[in-house]
This record gives sequence, C-alpha cells and structure tokens, in this order.
Amino acid sequence: MRLFVSALLTTTILLSGCLKNTDGCPNSIRVSTAPSSEEQMVLDYLTSNNITASKHASNLYYEIVSQGSGVTPGLCSGITVGYTGKLANGNVFDSQPEAGFNLGALIDGWKWGLPLIQSGGRIKLYIPPSLGYGSNDVRDNQGNVVVPANSVLIFDISLKAVQ
Repeated sequence: MRLFVSALLTTTILLSGCLKNTDGCPNSIRVSTAPSSEEQMVLDYLTSNNITASKHASNLYYEIVSQGSGVTPGLCSGITVGYTGKLANGNVFDSQPEAGFNLGALIDGWKWGLPLIQSGGRIKLYIPPSLGYGSNDVRDNQGNVVVPANSVLIFDISLKAVQ
C-alpha cells in the first residue's frame, strides 16, 4: 500500500510540474496577423486622409497621441476609457465619454493597441477587419447594421484608468 501511495504521489508531483503556470487569466489574444489585403485597406484609408501612423506586427496601425504615465494594461486588466469608434467613411458607430471593460474581452485590435500606452494616454487605432468585427455585421437593438462586415475601424481612445 505504501508503494502504491508513494508511486501515486510521485506521479502527481511529476505531472504537476508539466502544467503551465497561469495567473488565472482566461483571456488570450490570437497570434495571427491581419492579411495583406486588409492591411492595404487600412493603408488606403491612411493615405487618402494624409495620416502618418505606425505599423504593429499584427498589421494594425496606430498613432500615440500621448503616452500617459500610469499603468500599462494587460489582457486581464479592467480598463476605463473614453472613446469614439468610426468607419472609414466617417460614420461614428459608437462613442462613450467613459466606459469600463475587461481588456481581454474586447476585439483583438484593442488587445494589441491599448498596451502600447499607459493610463492617462491617448491612442488612435486603425484596425483591419479581422482584428475588429471580421466578416460579421454588427447590429443595434433594432436590428440595423451599424458596422458592416469587413469594415476598417478607426478608434480614438483615451485610457483613463487601469485596474
């Protein structure tokens, strides 16, 4: 019996050493990048509007308006932001002076973009469709399409707080 218990304990210890050490955060971000055709859609928007933006490895483009000096958000951070979201044609589809979210629950464009600034900072994100809402229409409560499928999204975000 002692041999069985000893073997079971040893096996448990060995197997637990193979488990990944996580901080309890269930959120993740895809490691993929937006395809070049979508990147070109963003570049066309930037060029036609004389905007100079930096390229992220995900093919997201961004402008850091102000870096901020507080905490940098992570995927499991609660964040408080003020933002305006618009389409490439200029139509505003959402705007909130102050809203709270868990960063890991948002679109990949925000997951990639917001960690580029700190609390108190402001960033403009130019998000290709696959890092936004992809090939799905986004509808309001009445069923009206507010963000058509495969849309480039432009967000102006002020990162007010990071929890």
